[in-house]
Amino acid sequence: MKTIDLNADLGEGMGFDLELLQIISSASIACGGHAGDAKTMAATLEAAKKAGVVTGAHPGFKDRENFGRKQLDISASHMGEIIVEQIKTICLIADEVGQIISYVKLHGALYNLASKDFTYAKTIFGAIKKFDANLAILAMDNSAQLKAAKELDFKTISEAFADRAYQNNGLLLSRKFDGAVFNKTELAVKQVLSIAQNNKITSHDGFEIPSNANSICLHGDNKAALKLANAIKLALEDAGIKIAAPVII
Repeated sequence: MKTIDLNADLGEGMGFDLELLQIISSASIACGGHAGDAKTMAATLEAAKKAGVVTGAHPGFKDRENFGRKQLDISASHMGEIIVEQIKTICLIADEVGQIISYVKLHGALYNLASKDFTYAKTIFGAIKKFDANLAILAMDNSAQLKAAKELDFKTISEAFADRAYQNNGLLLSRKFDGAVFNKTELAVKQVLSIAQNNKITSHDGFEIPSNANSICLHGDNKAALKLANAIKLALEDAGIKIAAPVII
């Protein structure tokens, strides 16, 4: 049976993390930058362990006011230090819980910046590699992030999005535009099935983008996340595709 990973960003203060953990196969957990604290990290890690869900660190800009979605003017080297600090924090808590942090996925504006800027991404990932070279990098398919991670010999997981519209260049459509975030189940299901079955994404303007993603992200802070997750699960099952933890290559 064909499989695909369904990941979600958790520990961000939403009210349905426990329900999502019954559907998804991997969880990227906020680790104190844009959201999260020791209590939420521990609780989310414990719940993920109980649900048998693979867990990763989800660091970003230290900017809770803007939920890490505003690009800050921080050098790549300093950002690398900030990211490693956040990863260290969640790894220590994970050790106490008895859960493994398997990968790193950048958050929000930092994710978007690193997806465009190869040098910035490589500097950040270089700092992560010095901390723990065994961590995998979960990053957008066809992005500068993925290229930088592979050049540094990281294990990688290639990601696409269930609930976000794309630009023709394969990057995400800015949230400032209408339609950038999908709240309707039919839109998310159509995009997920296109990725899982046909290895392609249709951009906001109708342009076809090839995709080799083996992980699909559903944003945990999307108010429609639980509704979308249930619809995606049913659609994948009907298509004979199993939701399963990522194959790290």
